[in-house]
Amino acid sequence: MKIIEVVQHLAPGGIETLVLELQKVYQSLDKVIIISLENNQQQALTDWQRLEDVQCELIFLNKQPGLKYGIVKQLIALFKQHKPDAVHTHHIGPLLYAGLAAKHLKLQSVIHTEHDVWHLQSSRKRHLLQYALLNYIKPKLVADAEYVGKALSKLFPKHRNHVISNGIDIDAFYPSSLVTARKKMGLPTDVKIIGCAARLVPGKGHLALLTSLTKLPSSVHLALAGDGPLKAALMKQCKKLKVEQQVHFLGSLDNMAAFYRCLDVFCLASEAEGLPLSPLEAQACNVPVVVTDVGGCREAVCPHTGLLVRPKDQEALTNGLKTVLSRKLLMLNHRPRDFVKKEHSLRNMAHLYRQLMIKRGNEKWL
Repeated sequence: MKIIEVVQHLAPGGIETLVLELQKVYQSLDKVIIISLENNQQQALTDWQRLEDVQCELIFLNKQPGLKYGIVKQLIALFKQHKPDAVHTHHIGPLLYAGLAAKHLKLQSVIHTEHDVWHLQSSRKRHLLQYALLNYIKPKLVADAEYVGKALSKLFPKHRNHVISNGIDIDAFYPSSLVTARKKMGLPTDVKIIGCAARLVPGKGHLALLTSLTKLPSSVHLALAGDGPLKAALMKQCKKLKVEQQVHFLGSLDNMAAFYRCLDVFCLASEAEGLPLSPLEAQACNVPVVVTDVGGCREAVCPHTGLLVRPKDQEALTNGLKTVLSRKLLMLNHRPRDFVKKEHSLRNMAHLYRQLMIKRGNEKWL
């Protein structure tokens, strides 16, 4: 089968990582092409080194801000050239452009995944646009979490959605020596480390994590994986709070498994999420997590070893970190990795997507 995946921009992020992981599984049976509406190949490779190892064709349309009908024409030409058996869009922009192109060519298998719903709930304009697109294009609608599925049912009651939970590659994310991992990462080996993997942008809770650090012993450090426009402000805040010696800015990392293996606790204090991959990756490395109870995050936390806390609640976040940091004995009876293996397998996720794409009777296990 030939599958075309369409994303808004191929840059470090949850949706983009998921697409690359799907391609990695599909390639045993299928040919995959990934189209990025925005950016150009040279810039994308500079920003995300992982793309150099991707074993499929990457196409960049360098879309500029605003509505650009010419992008639909480009996609029509690309679809004619490559003749895909299935087109899989992620988020509203790719649904608009690739969905219209697929409809024009009467392609039969169009899958659209929603990875969160806050952008539809907070904008009537977006809600109406997506409603019109779903009515016209009629894609198979997928939610990446039960939470997202229930919200989509309320927003678009006439459109049935399929829930396919996000999955990760447990063969790539696995436990290993904490001391060895920290030495390779240049992190201290004699302290407790809380880690967060997220772009340094508003809404990801980095400032709250810094504040919590001031309420914890000085032997607790914070490691931040990711880059973004808030970096300078966060570094300034570290100095203001006098925790600059306890905070490690690691930037964008290619080997995320090595990062998670350095941690005692992983924390994602976001104000809005779909079903994030980072807590699943951390738990696959047997690291317990503290995550804010937003979006589909509840579905991404091992109920025995992890903890959900109220969003935008500084005291709850600090207490949650204290609790999980002191829970070592609980890890003797329960392993976060077991939860991920059972509930969030990448291979199972890929198989469920592929079942939606192919004609009945042609199913093959990946």
